[in-house]
Amino acid sequence: MKLLVIYAHPVPTSFCAAVLATATEALNRAGHTLRVVDLYAENFQPILTCEEREAYLDNTEMLIERERVHVDNLHWAEGLVFVFPTWYYGPPAMLKGWLERVWLPGVTFEVASKKGSKTTSKISHIKRLVVVTTSGSPRWWLTLIGNPCKRLFLRGLRILFNRRCKSTWLQLHEMNVVSQEERERFLARVERKLAKI
Repeated sequence: MKLLVIYAHPVPTSFCAAVLATATEALNRAGHTLRVVDLYAENFQPILTCEEREAYLDNTEMLIERERVHVDNLHWAEGLVFVFPTWYYGPPAMLKGWLERVWLPGVTFEVASKKGSKTTSKISHIKRLVVVTTSGSPRWWLTLIGNPCKRLFLRGLRILFNRRCKSTWLQLHEMNVVSQEERERFLARVERKLAKI
């Protein structure tokens, strides 16, 4: 399967970097073809400018051309793999900006034609979604508040994919206080789960 791996963490020596390495090794061994995008390393510009917001519906082609490589990656992929930390109940601003600047009308969806209508997907070819994330919050707290980040990916974004798209969510909770042994167990879990994809 052709998998687009989107990675978002600013520190090259972070635990997330170890997660990325584990994930890509497991997916490569399983025979998948990968394109890995490190948003911080490539200095992706996540800010939607005034000019771009004004062009969002009226001149979308200009915006698509500005992010042509990322758009082409999305059209190439059969599956998406996200690796990032959860900060303040959501993805880092870098990753949220990537969604805002790349998942454009005509790229991932078509704008609804009238009030009350739903948007039409442009990425129903995506048949696999994997999210691997870490968070400082305990599991019970995220469960209590409905885990907004998980809802964004497994509901908000997932609805645009193939209706038979399979999803995998792996989250290490209480990242700031877990032991080295717990981190290693999480990496082993990531490897096992991704090796089966």
